[in-house]
Amino acid sequence: MEYIYAAMLIHKAGGKVDEATVKKVLESAGVKTDDARVKALVASLEGVNIDEAIEKASVAVAAAPAAAPAAADKPAEKKEKAADDKKSEEQAAAGLGALFG
Repeated sequence: MEYIYAAMLIHKAGGKVDEATVKKVLESAGVKTDDARVKALVASLEGVNIDEAIEKASVAVAAAPAAAPAAADKPAEKKEKAADDKKSEEQAAAGLGALFG
């Protein structure tokens, strides 16, 4: 992970992500560098628009729905939901049973 962070830091600072710069950043952070990993990182980032990749990643994370329950649920509604969940679980189990004969 620290290799990716180093590349992102270099890019954010406006520098060129190359082997020497990545090594320098990692060594200044006290990380023992692996030449093969540094070369692999630089090679994999060749031709990649880092800003675009970060934008796509942040859009995907923002689009993921939050799975928090609504605070306004009443106990009666929760019981109905539990009954519906149990029915759907039973249906799913029946479908799985058909797979195994």
